[in-house]
Amino acid sequence: DQGLDVELVNSRAGVEAENELLAGAVQGVVGFYDHTVDLQSKGKYIQSIVQFSQAPGEVELVSAKHPEIKSPADFKGATLGVTGLGSSTDFLSQYLAVRNGLKPGDYTLLPVGAGNTFIAAVKQDQIQAGMTTEPTIAQLLKTGEASDLVDMRTPEKTKEALGGPYPAASFYVQSAWLEDHKDEAQKLANAFVMTMKFIATHSAEEIADKMPKDYYAGNRDLYVQGLAGGKAMFTPDGRMPADGPPTVLKVLSTFSKSLQGKQIDLSKTYTTAFVDAAK
Repeated sequence: DQGLDVELVNSRAGVEAENELLAGAVQGVVGFYDHTVDLQSKGKYIQSIVQFSQAPGEVELVSAKHPEIKSPADFKGATLGVTGLGSSTDFLSQYLAVRNGLKPGDYTLLPVGAGNTFIAAVKQDQIQAGMTTEPTIAQLLKTGEASDLVDMRTPEKTKEALGGPYPAASFYVQSAWLEDHKDEAQKLANAFVMTMKFIATHSAEEIADKMPKDYYAGNRDLYVQGLAGGKAMFTPDGRMPADGPPTVLKVLSTFSKSLQGKQIDLSKTYTTAFVDAAK
């Protein structure tokens, strides 16, 4: 509809996509907003131009083999699964541990990806707990191989877990690229805002009908169930929640050495200009 020719490239973890963006291999990334804050602390500037979610949509699952883990305070000595080191699941896992009185050396983070590789890590007891998204969550809960420990699929539950809203999935680009490609950025924003409005006004069944069948991971009913349960995490119009960026900065500052002693200008980590002008 916008006259754009776009190539989609899939990455196992947000940190991999971030690296491709910084290397110039891609021009934009759908990833967690927290990368914009983390990178600014390292002297690199990227901006979210459309905010897809106001909650992470993640769940910290605990393996059924380890009923002794009843809260993040019990992570001591455990191996925790994350999509990748330096990913948002890494950031959030560290925060949950620190918030519950643990130090970085008290637990181990293991990159296991998502989907089948995450499920295999649980089954083989490579990880005792781990953070992932749908449909992996629903698959493990259905088989009883894991249970939910910390649920961050809705804004309300995210506030309980993190102390405030946590804007997560976003479309971000390098700030320097944005300066020279405002027309392309606007067309991308137009398409994404249309998508967010469609999600907000349609049922999980209707949304599933528009998705590629391989997204169902072999079980459409389970996919629809997970989508229905997590639909509340999406923004209705692509706008950044006003109190979201300070929560993200607070969470990352709890454990990130690169943020300690740094002044972060949150106004340079996102813009609503393209969403405001979306047609």
